[in-house]
Amino acid sequence: MQANQTINDQELVKIYQRGNEQALTTLVQMHKQRVFSAIYMFVRDRYIAEDLFQETFIKVVDKLRQGQYHEEGKFLPWVLRIANNLCIDYYRKVKRTPRVKVTTSDGTDIFKYLKFDGDNAETGMIREQSYETIRKLVDMLPEEQKEVIVLRHYADLSFKEIAELTNVSINTALGRMRYGLINIRRLMAENKIVL
Repeated sequence: MQANQTINDQELVKIYQRGNEQALTTLVQMHKQRVFSAIYMFVRDRYIAEDLFQETFIKVVDKLRQGQYHEEGKFLPWVLRIANNLCIDYYRKVKRTPRVKVTTSDGTDIFKYLKFDGDNAETGMIREQSYETIRKLVDMLPEEQKEVIVLRHYADLSFKEIAELTNVSINTALGRMRYGLINIRRLMAENKIVL
């Protein structure tokens, strides 16, 4: 089955529940980046994130096969809720508090994976320097603000999804984003940083 823009998540779920395994493959392909990014932002370890990602979709398959999916048109938030619960379970097991980190375990900056159209090498170099500056500023924020900014701008989650994922209200998520941006602007002014 080829990914068709006219087939939405709900239709793919119904096709899968009727026995077409390829529909599930299409669903996973459509959402794997956002789900993996959300998991990775919480566990900060690629191998643990991969395990939790697989466990998430094992649970998704089990629940779909048992007919326990009733979230009309809300497949991705449903999957993200399952992933979030697995992350919370993981942290309960290891008794540590989740923190968002903007670098991978090998020190790679996640902001370098953001894709923007560039005109030339000079523009690319300037952009790379700006990313590095922004990454350092984001690292200086309180954890709650950093978490919302990374989930919003890197994982491309909506504020509603962020609120559900972090177990706060939408207004709290919006407030954390607002204060995070205010703090970044303040840090830029204090340090006379121009992007």
